[in-house]
Amino acid sequence: MKELELDSTIELPPLPEGWRYATVAEVGASSEQAVLTGPFGTNLGRSDFVDRGVPLLTISCLTDQGIKRDKALFVSEEKAEELERYRLREGDILFSRMASVGRAGIVGKQLEGALFNYHIMRLRLEPTRVEPKFFAAYVRGAAQVRDYLKAVNHGATLDGINTSQLMNMPVAVAPISEQRDIVAEIEKQFSRLDEAVANLKRVKANLKRYKAAVLKAAVEGRLVPTEAVLARREDRSYETGAQLLQRILETRRSQWKGKGKYREPAATDTTDLPALPEGWVWSTMPQLGELNRGKSKHRPRDDPRLYGGPYPFIQTGDVRRSEGSITEHGQTYSELGLQQSRLWPAGTLCITIAANIAETGILKFPACFPDSVVGFAANGGVVTTQYVDYFIRTARDKLDWFASGKCPVIPIVS
Repeated sequence: MKELELDSTIELPPLPEGWRYATVAEVGASSEQAVLTGPFGTNLGRSDFVDRGVPLLTISCLTDQGIKRDKALFVSEEKAEELERYRLREGDILFSRMASVGRAGIVGKQLEGALFNYHIMRLRLEPTRVEPKFFAAYVRGAAQVRDYLKAVNHGATLDGINTSQLMNMPVAVAPISEQRDIVAEIEKQFSRLDEAVANLKRVKANLKRYKAAVLKAAVEGRLVPTEAVLARREDRSYETGAQLLQRILETRRSQWKGKGKYREPAATDTTDLPALPEGWVWSTMPQLGELNRGKSKHRPRDDPRLYGGPYPFIQTGDVRRSEGSITEHGQTYSELGLQQSRLWPAGTLCITIAANIAETGILKFPACFPDSVVGFAANGGVVTTQYVDYFIRTARDKLDWFASGKCPVIPIVS
């Protein structure tokens, strides 16, 4: 291992044959100031910013992937002339000196002439010693850079680095021809990665369309042979969707144990609904089971007494992220929260009615949820909640058609 005499000594790994360690001061431009901190104080303030003009790069423009100009501020041409010494050139390295210390980016042709602010240091290299793209890749990838920045910040009140600390940072320097070969290989590999990412995005988009097509075919009776077709083929009778629905309603009526007189669920209005396969029938969700909004009567909802207990509390975001099965939750309800709400059983279908409408997910554990979520629990296990979920997913872009201000309708098959 080789050690350099730095402000804070760090252990440096061995290098390939022909490489050596140097400091930034050794590889910086020799004919001008190699490291320059952006203007501050009276030189540049909020009153100097304009809607359009010369880009001014801030620390927000430095990301793990390099420089992003979409968060740049702007100053007038007149102000830019006052700050001429802070103009950037192609190949300059920008280095964050506060907050996310160590983020670096290389200035491209499109940013030549732009400015940078006080939270950034500009490093100008001697091109005969270090290829800028090689240096930028080294800063982003080398563990010794992270170790050095951590060492010089040890014990500091705020995360930050100054000019002298940057000048003393160790740099692994390869022969210049080898640096250029490395840069060319990096760009080739990154190009392949970009192509692979683009292909993956296309595959995911096609997979999403394929899943939607499968669900649509399923709820339209085109995925598997219908019971009517099988019955004719086997010369037998079968229970139609209408008969199944009638059996469900009769069973619910005969097993009623609620308060007061039993009330029949609203009948289905099939006006303008599409035709169904033979043996299928339209039904409302209340005919198939319980359909109710969650409860969150207690106000304000952010009362800390409601939370932190043993009861999972599902929110719209949990449903949206579930991808069909709700297996995680971000909040829990206390006993007081449960008194203001209700514990729905595992297997309940949760449907959002706020923000992203009709996102769905099936509970894998008992949980409470607010009135921005509707719960559906099928009665008697005759209709599967998963089937209802599949249908709602296919109907999201036609909710007005299927709901029309009433309860959503579902095609039922035995």
